[in-house]
Amino acid sequence: MATLDVSTRLDEFLTPGIPPGGGRPHKRTTASQMLQDSLRHRIVTLALVPGTALSRAEIAEAYGVSQTPVRDAMMKLEEEGLLFVYPQSKTVVSKIDIGHAKETQFLRLSLELEVTRQLTRQSDKTDLTIPRRILAAQKEALERDETLGRFGALDRLFHQSLCEMMGVSNLWLLISARSGHIDRLRALNLPDPGKPRSILEYHEGILDAIGGGDLPLVDRMVREHLSGTLASVDQIRERYPDYF
Repeated sequence: MATLDVSTRLDEFLTPGIPPGGGRPHKRTTASQMLQDSLRHRIVTLALVPGTALSRAEIAEAYGVSQTPVRDAMMKLEEEGLLFVYPQSKTVVSKIDIGHAKETQFLRLSLELEVTRQLTRQSDKTDLTIPRRILAAQKEALERDETLGRFGALDRLFHQSLCEMMGVSNLWLLISARSGHIDRLRALNLPDPGKPRSILEYHEGILDAIGGGDLPLVDRMVREHLSGTLASVDQIRERYPDYF
């Protein structure tokens, strides 16, 4: 999955006119990779809801490419479990897999607990400037009612920034590339009343705990924060039964 470093992406978010998920083209990005990233973004943000049928020909025409990179991108998304490709028939956006979401969440929690513990243990040397800038940008996005776009993208960037500070960006990207099901759950959970404000409070609490060298507090903040969406999965499924 093509990406830029956190500080560069943050600068893009703070540049007027650049949409969430947008920015300058990444070097050496192939047509297939571009399509994969674009389609994946539309799936995990629910612009393409579960059950949506996709036409390879229509996508190729919309993006101005041949059907070959479309086929390759779809195969990659099928490997992630976000598409079901029926040969000579149709391609549909997959339903949300709760089991897959739980497995990915387990990996992410394991990674972020260790990252925040390490940052907390070296709190006297930890520079929290970038995650605090991201937090400030999130607050501004919420005030501008950009919850479903910029706010959500900055949320992911916040967590990526902590991993980058510990030099484990590749682990974050590896998990993120397999987080389509839990990401869709979060997209359904994010509009709930009080959810965005709760995210901001947890982000602020995590940074305060790291800065204060408080290991028990940072553990509690991370566990509670990352468990919120799965704790609400029954209510989410009840509201959106066709997505599961």
